[in-house]
Amino acid sequence: MANTRTDQRSELDLVAMLCLLPSLLYVVVMFVYPFLYGVYASLQPSTGSAWSIKNYVSFFSDPYQYRTIGTTFALALPNSIAVVLFALFLAYGMRRGIRFERTITTILVLPISLGVIFLSEGILGLYGTNGWLNQILLGAGIITDPLELTHNFIGVILSLFMQNFPFCFLMLLGYISGIDPSLESSARMLGAGPWTVFRRVMLPLIAPGLVIAFALVFVMSFAVFPSAVMVGQPAGSTRSISIAAYQQAFEQYDMSYASAIAVIMGLCQLAALIVIVLVRRRMTIATTMGVGKR
Repeated sequence: MANTRTDQRSELDLVAMLCLLPSLLYVVVMFVYPFLYGVYASLQPSTGSAWSIKNYVSFFSDPYQYRTIGTTFALALPNSIAVVLFALFLAYGMRRGIRFERTITTILVLPISLGVIFLSEGILGLYGTNGWLNQILLGAGIITDPLELTHNFIGVILSLFMQNFPFCFLMLLGYISGIDPSLESSARMLGAGPWTVFRRVMLPLIAPGLVIAFALVFVMSFAVFPSAVMVGQPAGSTRSISIAAYQQAFEQYDMSYASAIAVIMGLCQLAALIVIVLVRRRMTIATTMGVGKR
């Protein structure tokens, strides 16, 4: 009997491995190989064939280049925090359903279908120096000089927020909606107020999904490129590390140096994800034995 169960388990394991092979092949072809090739290319300077870390030394020796790391973090981190907090606020309020929920959800996730370029053009038309907002405020006498909301950090943050919010909102709404409503009801029956219910009951249950959402939003924000070019200052205050890599690859035609910058960018994202995972482990999670999620 034991041998029969062992044989069945082995067959199931074999079937599972066969089902996973296409996914593993996709990961290797689309992610692992390009990353390893990028590392290899970054260690092959264009001036010679010998392996060298010259590109990395050049990057960290040039303030114009390595400052792009801080600039990118300065764009990605505030945007990620704002997106997650706002998405949490709306998703938590809509967790049990509200009137016109489908209409509101459709409006909130509409930017997904518009694309980055269209969003950036819309931001320039609405928030630009000669945009509708400034024209209305100037015409009403509320301001005397146009507000500078584009071609700076503010414009890029607005664009990133509109791009990333729909994904974060849908993720958190699905996660929060799956929490057993009886937990809230029990807390209220014991005399807990709305803030106590959220802080002591709901937030510990939401925390794992919240951290994952923050990680995804941060990674997408860290790779900012079109927004930083169209509604930012690509040669000034919003010159991100992706712009630095692009310039080396397609303006200076130095693919080796560009590969080194891309590797540094990937390592920065990986370091940020490691920190996020460590923070998640230190968070107090109230769920035990799977209780709380339906």
